[in-house]
Amino acid sequence: MRIGVPAERKAGERRVALLPDAVARLVGEGHHVVVEAGAGEGAGVGDEDYRAAGASVGGRDEAFGAVDLVCKVKEPLPDERRLLGPDQVLFSYLHLAADPDLTRDLLAAGTTAIAFETVRGPGGSLPLLHPMSEIAGRLAVLMGAEDLMRRTGRLLGGVIGVPPAKVVVVGAGVVGVAAAEWAAAMGARVVLVDVARSQLSSARCVLGPGVETVLSTPPLVEDALRGASLVIGAALVPGEQAPKVIRRDHLGLMAPGGVVVDVAIDQGGCVETARPTTHLEPTYEVDGILHRCVTNLPGAAPGTASIALSAAVLPYVSAIARWGVPQALVEDPGLAAGVNVWGGRLVERAVGRAHGIPTEDLMKLLQAQETGARTGG
Repeated sequence: MRIGVPAERKAGERRVALLPDAVARLVGEGHHVVVEAGAGEGAGVGDEDYRAAGASVGGRDEAFGAVDLVCKVKEPLPDERRLLGPDQVLFSYLHLAADPDLTRDLLAAGTTAIAFETVRGPGGSLPLLHPMSEIAGRLAVLMGAEDLMRRTGRLLGGVIGVPPAKVVVVGAGVVGVAAAEWAAAMGARVVLVDVARSQLSSARCVLGPGVETVLSTPPLVEDALRGASLVIGAALVPGEQAPKVIRRDHLGLMAPGGVVVDVAIDQGGCVETARPTTHLEPTYEVDGILHRCVTNLPGAAPGTASIALSAAVLPYVSAIARWGVPQALVEDPGLAAGVNVWGGRLVERAVGRAHGIPTEDLMKLLQAQETGARTGG
C-alpha cells in the first residue's frame, strides 16, 4: 500500500503523524511511504531521517494525491480537501460533529475517513485520543496558570500563608483527570465535576482525597464555580458535540481576572462563550474572563505528542496496509468504530444528528461491497 504523511498546515501545528521508526516498520512490511518535505521539523525530525527509514520525501501533491492512505494529525484544511479522492482513505483527527463544512467536503470527495478520536479499544477506551488527551489536560493547567499569573499576579498553588487558587475541572475523563492531577500537584485547590458518579469514583482512586468531586447538577456546578480562578472544560461525549455545561452567566461567579481553558473546543466546546482559537492568537476576553480555546492544544508540545501519537497510530496503519480497509474493519470492530465517512457516505450517527445528514450502516455497506466484488457488479 502507498501511504502518505503530509506536513501539518493548521496554525501553530507542529506534530507529525508517523515518526521515522514507524515508517521503517511499514517499509519493512513492504509498503511505500511518502513523507512531505519538512513534515517532521516541528517534532525535531529531518527529511534525512525519513529517507534513512526508507521513505520517499516529496511535495504536498505526492503526499496526498499519489497514495492510498493519507495519515495526518489534524483535519485537512479546505485547500487540502481538494487533493482527496474517492479511492483514498484519510486517517486523522477529524471532530466532524463540530465542523459541517469539513463533513460535507469529505462526503463530496467520496473519501473514506477514519477519525482517530472515535477508534475504540478494549472496554470502550479511546486509544488514539488518550495520549493527546493526557497531554492536553496537562498543558491546559500549565497555560492557564501562566495566563492567571500574568493577569492577576497570582500563583496557582499559593505559598505558606497565602491560600492557593481554586481550579474547577469540568469532566472526569482522561483530559480532566490529567488536568486535576497537575493542578493538585501545583498546590491548587481542585474541584472535579462530572455527570457520572462512576467517573468521579474512578478519578478519586487515581487522584486521592485531596481533589474534591462534585456531581454535575446546575446548583452544584454553580457552587463549584464560585470564586474559581481557573476553569478547565473537559466534558466529552465521543463523536458528539460537547455538552454546554458552563453558561455565560456562570462567568460572573468566577474570581475577577479568571481564566477559562476549554479543551473540548475540538467538539464545539463545553463553555457557552467558547469559540475556536489558534496557537498564534490563543485568547480572547468575555465579561472579564480570559478564554483560551485552542483546537489543537497538544501541538504546543510536538516532540512528546508526536512520539505518543506515532506509537499509538502505527498498529492501525499497519493493519490497514496489510489487510486493506474492508478486511481490517472486519478484523477489528474498534477500528470500524472510527469510520465516519465510507466512500462518500456518512456512517457516524452522532455526526448525522449534529448536521441533519442521513446516515447509513457501515456493515451493510461493507457487505454490499463484498457481494459486488464476488459477482463482478
